[in-house]
Amino acid sequence: MHRRRFLATLPMAAAGSAALMKTAERGAEAAEAGPVSASEDQPKYQVAGAESFVRPDVHAGDRPAGASFASRSPALGCSAAAGTAHPLATQTAMEMLRKGGSAVDAAIAANAMLGFVEPTSSGLGGDCFALLWDPRAKQVMGLAGSGRSPRSLTLATVRARSKNGVIPPLGAISVSVPGALDAWWTLHQRYGRLKWAELFEPVIHFSRAGSPVPQIIGYYIKRNMAVFVRPGSGVEETANAVHTYQVDGGPVNEYDVYRNPDLARTYERIAQGGRDVFYDGEIAQTMAAYFKRIGGWLSAEDLREQHAEWVKPLVTNYRGVDVYAMGANTQGLATLQMLNILSQFDVREMGFQSAPALHVQIEAKRLAYEDRARYYADPHFAKVPVEWLNSMEYARERAKLIRLDRILDPVYPGQAPSHGDTTYFCTADSDGMMVSMIQSNFRGMGSGLVADGLGFMFQDRGQLFSLQDGHPNLYAPGKRPFQTIIPGFAMKDEAPWLAFGVMGGDMQPQGQTQVMLNRVDYGLDVQSAGDSPRWHHEGSSQSMGEDRPGLGPKGILRLEAGIPKATRRALMEMGWPTGPSDGGFGRYQCVELRQQGGKRVYAAGSEMRADGVALAY
Repeated sequence: MHRRRFLATLPMAAAGSAALMKTAERGAEAAEAGPVSASEDQPKYQVAGAESFVRPDVHAGDRPAGASFASRSPALGCSAAAGTAHPLATQTAMEMLRKGGSAVDAAIAANAMLGFVEPTSSGLGGDCFALLWDPRAKQVMGLAGSGRSPRSLTLATVRARSKNGVIPPLGAISVSVPGALDAWWTLHQRYGRLKWAELFEPVIHFSRAGSPVPQIIGYYIKRNMAVFVRPGSGVEETANAVHTYQVDGGPVNEYDVYRNPDLARTYERIAQGGRDVFYDGEIAQTMAAYFKRIGGWLSAEDLREQHAEWVKPLVTNYRGVDVYAMGANTQGLATLQMLNILSQFDVREMGFQSAPALHVQIEAKRLAYEDRARYYADPHFAKVPVEWLNSMEYARERAKLIRLDRILDPVYPGQAPSHGDTTYFCTADSDGMMVSMIQSNFRGMGSGLVADGLGFMFQDRGQLFSLQDGHPNLYAPGKRPFQTIIPGFAMKDEAPWLAFGVMGGDMQPQGQTQVMLNRVDYGLDVQSAGDSPRWHHEGSSQSMGEDRPGLGPKGILRLEAGIPKATRRALMEMGWPTGPSDGGFGRYQCVELRQQGGKRVYAAGSEMRADGVALAY
């Protein structure tokens, strides 16, 4: 069936949802009768200064095929594909693939480039996780590149430096060991085809020659830097950051040609000396000396002990599709829990972007995130009841709590049995290997700290520890904090299908779930599944620095402008507290593997809300 006709003919109600559908019908009648209020007719989000481009009555141009809201078609190819948050990173991945490199080679080279062109989301100072399809082993593999807290930093010191029971988001108190580079090295040792040094040639060149700063990245660099240098920010030293992230002595602006020669020199040393130069060599000595100078805690011993960990991915089956997630200390389980709960509802019958469909999705999120706040932690320090949380029996119990005519209030985590800012990118090669990889400095650019002459910022991931006594994620020296970054992967008919992800803090499981519903339940392609308007619910229980206090027991529901007016009105009439769109709906990339006439075809999609691009050949 023609895609646009398919969307238009989706049923708008499900059996048993009559009460909620009445509110939707009232909203539709009111919309036909006259204009709606500003809160119901939400304009597209634009940053300050761009108001001249906001016209509620102006929409994207018409496409002759595909979903009416799609920004473009998927990129197609038979040999390889890649999608990243920056065109230069995607081109770098494709260059490695054309040279005969593996999907892992392409992913590492792209990630290294993103550390230069997208410092707002990634870099050598952050952590990294990967899910990949190994065509020889014929299984999904998982790698956790998560750094630990400094061993000399005690719980008593952290509590003394905390504010209102939360670890500060900036400065040395929030820094944990960078795990990304060791993860790259571990992946390359097993799956690399090209020489290690080749992977860094493009980023070394452009770090010196420079690259124009795109719209969204430029916007966030300026915002981050303003926070770091303001009085009372908590950042012990800002001169290095100011030196690193400026152009011609001033703040970075859109279209400026940005260079980072310090980062180029760091990458050159890594290309020549491998991971050891970073964790037990010259770069490690520079990092340790810097933190000693500013009164921080990260030490040479902390760096030396960093090692990525191969882990068995978690998996659930959603309507015949095996969906994989990272376990370890990440929030990957939340995606699976949401899908398990939603499998108890016929969201296709409820209708695409309908109020009933969104209502049950949001409630599934709230239920899963209560468990996330209560149980998720480093499994080396806490016994996390993963099997129980990921079971269909538990999902059925939780789904019974959802009412189609009202909001669940209050919402609690389940009772376990007694026994127990981010960048995403994906690559695929001619052998069928597919890599789903995510890397982050956590909140924005990170802690605000840049070691002398190294050209990258350290992550502030340590803010996500809890300070509640008895909590499994309670801060401890040498412990991995709760992680928000999660790659996604899916298989269908016992074959690899999707390498996908949606970056953006607590939005990630919410975004991944919406993408899976768009693909599985509504049949959207890899590009329109990401272009489809999204919802973002904030305010679930948390015990770490990602908390936003004062949002109330039902939190805040943010809806993109593309959500239908009738749906928005119906959700508001149910009592969902809605807030304005703030641009925080995540950023998505995806590579799909299809079989067309016995031949492999890759389809790649990229996020229309970011600066990236997907390519294939």
